[in-house]
Amino acid sequence: MPPDFTAQQMFSLWLVRISCALYFAALTLWILKPRAFPKRTWTAACVFYLAHMITAFAFFHRFSHSEAYQATARQTQALMGVYYGGGLYWNYAFTAIWIADAAWAWRAGYVTRPRSIHIAIHGFLAFLFFNATVVFGKGWIRIAGMVGFLALAAMRVALRSRSVGR
Repeated sequence: MPPDFTAQQMFSLWLVRISCALYFAALTLWILKPRAFPKRTWTAACVFYLAHMITAFAFFHRFSHSEAYQATARQTQALMGVYYGGGLYWNYAFTAIWIADAAWAWRAGYVTRPRSIHIAIHGFLAFLFFNATVVFGKGWIRIAGMVGFLALAAMRVALRSRSVGR
């Protein structure tokens, strides 16, 4: 972690780290008890993410969409060789979808909604979480992201094969 981060920027980074931990915890709980979605954990993860987004916009980009777009483009160019800031719009979509899904979790019928909706929403959120932690993450964040996704996949496969064997 570069030593030139301010205390406010580090606070913002820790908010998203807590959000990631809660995200993985919520999915783990849901895999273990598929009929009982952990809406409190899911909502807490979303709230920590929203706090991160607001503080990141304030402390990293001075509430400037243009500055955030250019920072996103620079990061993408450094990693992929293409100057593209459109990832910021994917983050906006991620935010809107997660808020809607967290609100939906509090309604009856969340776990019984069509599987295609679960796959679309959770697939999109997982794709962006994977990119944030594994693709664009560095150091221990990248390792934690890989471990988290591998653990979720292993749990899902193990529990699925156990239920198929019955």
